Amino acid sequence: MRIIDFGMPTLIETDTVESCVKLCKELSLHFIELNMNLPQYQIESIDIHQIKSICENEDIYFTVHLDENLNVCDFNNEIANAYMKTVLSTIDIAKQLKIPVLNMHMSNGVYFTLPNEKVFLFNQYKDIYLTKLKRFRDMCEKAIGDSNIKICVENCSGYEKFAMEGIDLLLESSVFALTFDIGHSHVVNGIDEPFINKYIDRIYHMHAHDAKGSRDHLSLGTGEINISERLYLAKEHNCRIVLETKTIEGLKQSVEKLASYTYN
Repeated sequence: MRIIDFGMPTLIETDTVESCVKLCKELSLHFIELNMNLPQYQIESIDIHQIKSICENEDIYFTVHLDENLNVCDFNNEIANAYMKTVLSTIDIAKQLKIPVLNMHMSNGVYFTLPNEKVFLFNQYKDIYLTKLKRFRDMCEKAIGDSNIKICVENCSGYEKFAMEGIDLLLESSVFALTFDIGHSHVVNGIDEPFINKYIDRIYHMHAHDAKGSRDHLSLGTGEINISERLYLAKEHNCRIVLETKTIEGLKQSVEKLASYTYN
């Protein structure tokens, strides 16, 4: 097992690459997860030469959090293709910058609210949903080729059954893996963990933040999670870890707390 690499998310308070790098170095972290929801990290805004220079001169690297609106299964093919094109362009950037992880959320799409239930259209038209996901998987696999890049699916607010079927399909390819978000899992009472445990050897990435009740993204040590246990799991599966708080102060508190945990 290798030593865990710890990284930081893109914070609202660090709205430039330079400010991210300064904080990353100050806290002796290993990498920065660029968030593609932000305008400065759109495909056309990423300065490959600048980031490559940072990697070489500052001895840090980058991962990417894909846009949370990503929906490659949208029934509107033009919309689905636009998201697909974005992922393929991101893979090309990742190859150039030796980015090891693209983190993604599974979109649940639109649902209709009936008197007694929610009907998710991806479930109602699951054959279309799974066909589009298979196309996405195969195109990503071809684009990644033999590059050392994983697209990691993150647990969020509890997987719907059709989404789990979709992840089953994605994980048939070795270029896909899982991100285990320990805070998200805690606030939904671990309902995704039986599914995640089925693929325990496919955990490749981790988002670590504490949680208490329904509140997550707390600094480590300020909530109810057994952090040492989760860090041991990350080390056992050679995961890198994003300390996913939302503020500089929260990130600093998490980094300071790390030394108090035993996970060897």
